[in-house]
Amino acid sequence: MRPPQEPALAAYPNAFLRYFAATRPAFLSVTFVACLIGLATAALDGIALRPAVAFFTVFFALLAHAGINVLNDYYDALNGSDAANSERLFPYTGGSRFIQNDVLDLRAVGVFGYALLAAVVPAGLWLAWVSAGGLVLIGLAGLFVGWAYSAPPLKLMSRGWGEAAIACGWLIVVIGADTAQRGAFSPLPAIAGLSYALHVANLLFINQFPDWRADAVSGKRNWVVRLGPRRARFGYPLILGLANGWLLGATALGALPRTALFALAALAPALAAARSLLAHAAEPRRLASAIRATIAAALLHGVLLAVGLFMARLAA
Repeated sequence: MRPPQEPALAAYPNAFLRYFAATRPAFLSVTFVACLIGLATAALDGIALRPAVAFFTVFFALLAHAGINVLNDYYDALNGSDAANSERLFPYTGGSRFIQNDVLDLRAVGVFGYALLAAVVPAGLWLAWVSAGGLVLIGLAGLFVGWAYSAPPLKLMSRGWGEAAIACGWLIVVIGADTAQRGAFSPLPAIAGLSYALHVANLLFINQFPDWRADAVSGKRNWVVRLGPRRARFGYPLILGLANGWLLGATALGALPRTALFALAALAPALAAARSLLAHAAEPRRLASAIRATIAAALLHGVLLAVGLFMARLAA
């Protein structure tokens, strides 16, 4: 019997709402924040922001993320990991459950996911036309990483490359949002966005702990499966240290303004999550608060980083 909070067909009599909910819209916030950072780096360099370009950049980045979420559900249904996942912490792990709970069928989810990604292509071409031709390559790189994350033959998440793919994907979002405004490539958004991208990667990492037994049964070989939860748990503070160490180093070297250090306030929820994971890595049911704290840390880090960059521009 499914937990009462999981989706059921009766809860979505409207087809539009059914498909919209299948994109897991609450989790799209991490892409919105990545776009904010990209807009902030452009503003920091004195670029006059173009509202229409910013709106469509954000909208279609969210659309791409939605498509990737849906395809991840599709491929996790094909490999059986979501069906086998009895220790999931919904809504954080174990997928959207739309396929497993018969809200949408497998084929409909696959078609929907690819349709969402296809819809991004003309938007990317338009943004490249009005801004920078290089956006085509940036957009294609982002779509490729998102697709390769779960789709065969690459299946990066199943081969221990999931965290790197996530960090790369969200760094591409920051770079793309900046480039759309700037009209050219700059290293600044890559420098500014990496600490946030690593926070998002840590969110994927902690989400694998409740799912590791189902992942192992279905043939996934992520690092939690490879090492086991007790050894893998030390990866969380390692990624967290890399994220904040990068931010501190970039600020100390003058690549980022001192106001970027506002983002260090996100260490409070992140360290709380780290303590919980280190204590309960092998107890999936006790990790919900740590996952929530990791989400909060990622979003807070990104928002405060963007605010710090915008404030540095205003103070210039």
